[in-house]
Amino acid sequence: MDHAAEAQRTDLMTITRHALNEQGRHPESRGDFTILLSHIVLGCKFVASAVNKAGLAKLIGLAGETNVQGGQGEEQKKLDVLSNEVFVKALVSSGRTCVLVSEENEAAIFVDAPLRGKYCVCFDPLDGSSNIDCGVSIGTIFGIYMIKDKDNATLEDVLQPGTHMIAAGYCMYGSSCTLVLSTGNGVNGFTLDPSLGEFILTHPNIKIPNKGKIYSVNEGNARNWDAPTAKYVERCKFPQDGSSPKSLRYIGSMVADVHRTLLYGGIFLYPADKKSPNGKLRVLYEVFPMSFLMEQAGGQSFTGKHRALEIVPSEIHQRSPIFLGSYDDVEEIKSLYAAESSTA
Repeated sequence: MDHAAEAQRTDLMTITRHALNEQGRHPESRGDFTILLSHIVLGCKFVASAVNKAGLAKLIGLAGETNVQGGQGEEQKKLDVLSNEVFVKALVSSGRTCVLVSEENEAAIFVDAPLRGKYCVCFDPLDGSSNIDCGVSIGTIFGIYMIKDKDNATLEDVLQPGTHMIAAGYCMYGSSCTLVLSTGNGVNGFTLDPSLGEFILTHPNIKIPNKGKIYSVNEGNARNWDAPTAKYVERCKFPQDGSSPKSLRYIGSMVADVHRTLLYGGIFLYPADKKSPNGKLRVLYEVFPMSFLMEQAGGQSFTGKHRALEIVPSEIHQRSPIFLGSYDDVEEIKSLYAAESSTA
């Protein structure tokens, strides 16, 4: 590589530099959030490496137990266990967290007093892990809250609406390792440069198109859907205005499906149905972080009843239906639900 190219590489915007720039917008900041973020990033790098080596390291296969969200499609892989341990240790050792909520742990983790900080982190350490065997993109999802009193933190501090979230993001482990982050000031995407071991800003200020050409849903559940969802999907396939039908794209890994929706536009649906009347996706570490990112990028997120971020959870593993994506596409399904409730 020539000297000009080397000089250009040193001018790259790393995720740490980005966090420090964001910190500069808050003069009262002491750098606690930047330290917390650096530990999340470290966890993502570790898991990215483990995912890449999963086949070689014989980490694939059942760990011999089911995770607390057990049931169909939720068998626990060894990589799940490893990822959870990595993130718990990384977050606790940051000295900036006081409560952790993980998909893999039945109860919330309260950090010991000497290492306690002012943040609560809710996370799914390895979302879509049932796809590990076939090489489909999987990821880590996280949402961050600030706790009022770190020395007297309770479960109530965790059960806050998503509107109180201060930051959210996900890291997708696929053909490249991509970390998408919002600290409440827009959405930015970073890609891991393996030669530097650094996340570099590659997708600055992501904005979702107002309307998209893709819908993403598990149509295998169609017979159990309610009328507005069924009507919306029918419209996607047979538009009433003579426009081209939308394309169906469904990977079955939330991080991958939402990532595509964020970049290309369209809508991602995981509605309630007769089989799962409360929906399937978890509020604190799936619905809230993805809804936060979607709104920050100019999209919308809806539960079938109201704005997703306004849910007030009553338990840490609570589930909810979700419709998120391009503003106009979500607006259309909102109008279908509104029409149904007005005739009910």
